Amino acid sequence: MWVQESAIRDEEIEILLNDLLELYGYDFTNYSKASIKRRINRLYSLDKFPSFAEFRYHLRNDAPYSKRFVEQITVNVTEMFRDPGFYKALREQVFPHLGTYPFIRIWLAGCSTGEEAYSVAIVLKELNLFDKSLLYATDINPEVLEKAEKGMFPLSQMKQYSENYILSGGKHEFSSYYSANYNLAKFDESLRSKMIFSTHNLVSDHSFNQFQLILCRNVLIYFDKDLQAKVFNLFDQSLENLGFLALGTKETLRFSSIASNFRQLNSEKIWRKV
Repeated sequence: MWVQESAIRDEEIEILLNDLLELYGYDFTNYSKASIKRRINRLYSLDKFPSFAEFRYHLRNDAPYSKRFVEQITVNVTEMFRDPGFYKALREQVFPHLGTYPFIRIWLAGCSTGEEAYSVAIVLKELNLFDKSLLYATDINPEVLEKAEKGMFPLSQMKQYSENYILSGGKHEFSSYYSANYNLAKFDESLRSKMIFSTHNLVSDHSFNQFQLILCRNVLIYFDKDLQAKVFNLFDQSLENLGFLALGTKETLRFSSIASNFRQLNSEKIWRKV
């Protein structure tokens, strides 16, 4: 009869996170402790390892399993036009400003499986700004980036995404942007022509360009305060003067060390660098 050891202890979580940093360069040591512990214990239970020692052995010595480990403990919950009011604010308050620039560089940090990138591309297309824009979509997890590049999402989600799109101020038939492919919706390849997908670790990697808009929504809630401060500094360095920073509904710049460099544009968690 299979019996698993009880939940992994806090000191064992630290050991696993240090292994991950030492061997693979992924630094989760300053992520929210409760969140990371919950996800690691879920994986431990799901994969039915009889002991912590065996779990750790596979993480250290089995490359495919280490990929699974990273994929499972990073949060990949997203949808197209999530929080439609946010996209309406982008459409009406942010992109009209950026439309005056000769070229628009946008960074989608923590892009997950790409729904946000395709949503932004659609809005840019409808505002006739797409051709002079470049979208850098990054994530720590190479597995989700592979999915994002394909631009294929469950067909069953399209009804919800279409409703989100209309509420966000969408001007066309949402179905005109994709074709049905069995149980998947394949988005128009032209949307991908202005996207660059790349791995980037917000914790350890540096700024790689100057942007007019950075979106990092619902990522920082999983970081502790020190790590949030580090990422905010990275965004400040990466954003041009008068550029825009968009955060998630539960995230704020208000108490950060860079708060004085920004003013909040609206209630949709969009700030402008001053």
